[in-house]
Amino acid sequence: MNRKSFLQQSSLVAAACMLGPQFEFGKKDEIILGHNNKKYRLDSKWGELDAARYPVKDCHEMVQDASGRILLLTNETRNNVIIYDKKGKLIDTWGTTYPGAHGLTIFNENGTEVLFICDNNRHQVIKTTLDGRELMVLDYPKETGMYTKADEYIPTETAIAANGDIYVADGYGKDYIIQYNHKGEYIRHFGGRGDKDEHLLNAHGVCIDYRHKNKPTLIVTSRQQNAFKRYTMDGKYIETIALPGAWVCRPVIKGDYLYAAVLQSKSAEWKQSGFITILDKHNKVVSNLGGTVPVYNKGVPEEMYQTVKVFQYPHDVCIDDEENMYLAQWNSGHVYPYKLQPVS
Repeated sequence: MNRKSFLQQSSLVAAACMLGPQFEFGKKDEIILGHNNKKYRLDSKWGELDAARYPVKDCHEMVQDASGRILLLTNETRNNVIIYDKKGKLIDTWGTTYPGAHGLTIFNENGTEVLFICDNNRHQVIKTTLDGRELMVLDYPKETGMYTKADEYIPTETAIAANGDIYVADGYGKDYIIQYNHKGEYIRHFGGRGDKDEHLLNAHGVCIDYRHKNKPTLIVTSRQQNAFKRYTMDGKYIETIALPGAWVCRPVIKGDYLYAAVLQSKSAEWKQSGFITILDKHNKVVSNLGGTVPVYNKGVPEEMYQTVKVFQYPHDVCIDDEENMYLAQWNSGHVYPYKLQPVS
């Protein structure tokens, strides 16, 4: 082990000694994070590329396509989309017109996969092919009667229903969820800012939860309230999933589990904070990668925060077909994505 590696790992060991068994070392000094049956081996070098040729700014979101490729969305306009194989090898890049690239969703549309990109700067949602050809553009939702100009609308995420309906989270604008049909025609809106249960504060992410068969629901981020909120597919509020201390990004569901990057927490110990949280099918936290051990008190998790400084502002996770996890980080010094492999 060289001096730099020794100092880095010594600092992690010191942190662990003070904060409890938040991580462990595997073979060859590999760092293992997480709790219970959701532990992962960290590979922070997986996505590294030649920054002069393939730069990134903020790595915002990642998805996997049907052929197994991993697609990264960044707001670097020399290559907004970077495509890797699962070993971290560069396959392709495209995109120069998305300066506010933020949300990335993939959807199988009658056998053909398409992407939905939310652009904060353009105040638009753009539907594209996997190689970047634009198919549809959704402008600001003036049909709602809640917006007078495009600048008021800053979409952050989309979720696409089985019938093609498009749900857009206006997470940096007015916090509405706007529903369109597959043609981009307005259906309804719900949420919005306020202090009632059905309202949202920083509706950063949205996904469709199919874990309960024949009864899909929407899960929406309410980041300033440290929570996810559940709605029916037509926008009726169902419940709040409290996550004290956690400023959660978008919910990502794979199998029975919900995964989410936590951009930051209330902890002020480290400025560049964050961790990854994992909830089971009952929406109970079972693991926090780089964060506190999940502990419940009267049915609510105790405050969660970063305990080991391995991540800097995690923004999104992607779970591939082999249960590997990929992490995109925002405002983290142009860091490429990390890979985390499950530990049995």
